Amino acid sequence: MTDTTPGAHDWSGHTAAVVGGSIGGLTTALLLRRLGFDVHVFERTPTDLDGRGGGIVLQPDTLRWFTECSDRHPEEVSTSTRRVQYLGAGNEVLHDDPVTWSYTSWGTFYRALLGDLGEDVYHLGRCATGFSQDDDGVDIRFADGTTERADLVVFADGISSAARRRISPDTELRYAGYVGWRGTVPESQVSAETFELVHDAITYSVGPLTHITLYPIPGPDGGRAVGERLLNYVWYRNVAAGADLDELMTDRRGFATKVSLHPGMVQDRFVEEMRRTAAEVLAPATAEVVLRTEQPYLQAVHDAGVDRMALGRVALLGDAASAARPHAAAGTAKAAANAWALHDALAEGSGDVAEALAKWEPSQLELGQRLLRRVQEMGDRSQVHGTWVPGDPDLRFGLYGPGR
Repeated sequence: MTDTTPGAHDWSGHTAAVVGGSIGGLTTALLLRRLGFDVHVFERTPTDLDGRGGGIVLQPDTLRWFTECSDRHPEEVSTSTRRVQYLGAGNEVLHDDPVTWSYTSWGTFYRALLGDLGEDVYHLGRCATGFSQDDDGVDIRFADGTTERADLVVFADGISSAARRRISPDTELRYAGYVGWRGTVPESQVSAETFELVHDAITYSVGPLTHITLYPIPGPDGGRAVGERLLNYVWYRNVAAGADLDELMTDRRGFATKVSLHPGMVQDRFVEEMRRTAAEVLAPATAEVVLRTEQPYLQAVHDAGVDRMALGRVALLGDAASAARPHAAAGTAKAAANAWALHDALAEGSGDVAEALAKWEPSQLELGQRLLRRVQEMGDRSQVHGTWVPGDPDLRFGLYGPGR
């Protein structure tokens, strides 16, 4: 679908490369193609990404492609709940807000975006390692020895971006002091009591310097009906930097990783310890979901904030730029907001890629920096200071602020 906004610059005849084929990269590619670019996406993973990751809280920027541009309607890729609740030690409801939120699963949303883009321009097994540019274009270098040239290159390759150090040399990943244990369980596999309590809510359980967030997402086959969904959670637990973290982040094969361990790769002894602790510190309903998870996985929580997002014809987008802790549920929303702002800057431009990126960069830097400050404060309240208070409106999800 071509952008028909009156006065929008037509980029037909120009090429764009998006490095990173996750949700932010797919959204970017769709919007660039809408402007007329000949777009190709290069994803380093050699196999289909479908099924990776857990749940996503859907904020307006994330859904905007399906609201405004796609033949698929938002309700086809999402499910929703009508309450936000905090549970006490005996499953009593400590706080209850009548607030509606929508969610999707990573796989459901990925399939829908890729379906709109088309697999013919989506290239797996292409790991970008660097780039160089001149006045006329950008050359991307890949680990397999090949190169690709484009008029515009967007790196949307996540928290371990190949281009971040080149564009923002002083930016480092900073470990936040805790990890997020994640998992999913079919709604049909929990007790009737737990199902009744959590199926229509975002559910929190708060313990000493820890908390868990739980909500339903579409099932593996995209099922969105109550009873066909998955219960998805992230449970934040403090782990000291150094030997403790290094050991935890070493997988079953003995390979160390810095950011994440996929389902089935966490050492059994750590999974067993995690389950014992869940039964001790979490509300029984949330503990039950954790205990029923067959293959929990985890991510070490990091901060990364860049001081620039554009260099000539090359841009950083989403987590490749600033990686924000998950507490505001705004990571995918920020990537989508970056992509839409890039679309607008290019649409309003004169045909000069570098000029459009320079126009786009300041507001997106500010958006990322503001979100980073907010989620750092939220995380510190839970994991450091113990001042996460059930129902505090400052702790609500939102890209632009609590509840926004």
